[in-house]
Amino acid sequence: MQFSYRGHSAGLALAALAAVTIAATGPSATAQDFPTRSMKVLIGFPAGSGADILGRHFTTKLQELSGQPVVVENRPGANSNIAIGLVKNAKPDGYTMLFVANANMALNKWLFRSLPFDTVKDFTPVASWAQLGFVFVVAPNSKINSISDLTAFLKSNAQAKYGTTNQTAIVSTAYYMQLAGVKATNVPYRTAPDAMPDVTNGTLDFMIMDGTFAQGQIRQNKLKPLAVTSTWRIAGMPNVPTMNEAGFKGFDFAPWWATYVPKGTPAPVVAKLEAWFQKIAALPETKVYLEKIASVPLLDGSAATAKRLQTDIDKYGPVIKAAGIKPLD
Repeated sequence: MQFSYRGHSAGLALAALAAVTIAATGPSATAQDFPTRSMKVLIGFPAGSGADILGRHFTTKLQELSGQPVVVENRPGANSNIAIGLVKNAKPDGYTMLFVANANMALNKWLFRSLPFDTVKDFTPVASWAQLGFVFVVAPNSKINSISDLTAFLKSNAQAKYGTTNQTAIVSTAYYMQLAGVKATNVPYRTAPDAMPDVTNGTLDFMIMDGTFAQGQIRQNKLKPLAVTSTWRIAGMPNVPTMNEAGFKGFDFAPWWATYVPKGTPAPVVAKLEAWFQKIAALPETKVYLEKIASVPLLDGSAATAKRLQTDIDKYGPVIKAAGIKPLD
């Protein structure tokens, strides 16, 4: 850039140069001071839900590390699309964040005919910090004791029913039935507690349930576990095999949770948040906490989370189409 130094224009040139310098250094200075006020985290699930319980640990620790209040705003509805949309339209300054599962960011693209956002183009991943196992469950007095038993039962019972409460359950059940060559009727429920009576009394023949909720019910002998959908055994249910161990090689449906900010958030701010979330995920107390709710920590940063999300988008599309799941309007 060239400046003219003729007469009083020299003063204008110096002022212009100062403005350019301030503009260049402003964002980094802002990032260095970030945060200077409270931050907000949106979660697309009700207060007290498994997702909310999972997120609260990380918001508490984030508050300790940042020295600023972290306010949780629960905005359930439309498979978290309400919360996702609110964050997409928020100011990209790092003060508004989204806690969300890959099921919402990767599956909603295929489960809805049109969305007011693009989960890849409109957001910047900060970090992924936890992964949750789901569980195949049946009534405690069911004669089904394994995935092999379940498959055999479904092949001989055309009227079999199963319950679902979220996208991961819908797609993972469809994937299982596709691999096993079986069919059953889906009965949707709003939450896992809503479905519990129909699972325990045998109205539903089986269900894939959020491990955070299911683990407590299994301990109380209100549910019988058959297998977990993750590639690792859940610490609180060490005797329950994975689907891989049950004969379904490559079966891997374990929702992972991450933090996102609106696209355009300054890179230094993203980097600072990324470091904090990775630090929280690496804490020994975090590992202990997550094990209690059927989860394990993840330490993926921004770039790795972006790659992980794109992999899931590419993975789930063909599964959903093959299962014949029609997108919602």
